[in-house]
This record gives sequence, C-alpha cells and structure tokens, in this order.
Amino acid sequence: MKEKNVSELTNQELLLESKKKHLSPFVNALFIGFLFGIIFYSVVKNSWGIFTLIPLFFIYKLLQNSKRKKEVADLLKKRNLQ
Repeated sequence: MKEKNVSELTNQELLLESKKKHLSPFVNALFIGFLFGIIFYSVVKNSWGIFTLIPLFFIYKLLQNSKRKKEVADLLKKRNLQ
C-alpha cells in the first residue's frame, strides 16, 4: 500500500501521522553517522558489496522519514491544528 502525499491527508489523518513515534533528530543523526562508519569500513576492508548497500538503503529511508516528518509539521502549522 502506497502512502498518500502529505498534502492529500485529511486533518484526522494528519494528526495521526504526527503522533506516530519518530526518532529524535539527534538519534537519527547518530544512527546515520554509524551507518556511514559501516560503509567506510566496508569500502576500506572489502570494497563495494552487500554490506555497503544495506546501510545506504537505511540511510535513504531515514532521510525520507525525516523529510516527511518535516512536511507534516509544516502542514500542521499551516492548518492551525497544533
């Protein structure tokens, strides 16, 4: 099931989306740094491989989630819901 675009969400769906548990920005940045460390170690030790691609995928997903969280917060502020 594909997620709706943030601007297409109703007020109730938007409030539910904002209440979902998200990582704090500090923990998110720490986790991304850890994953970059794994990538760096993998490239130095073995060159490119599966252990390099998996952390890249997780970094991509973390960045997308933080972008969506920011869009939801902006839309909540625009609609005066919070």
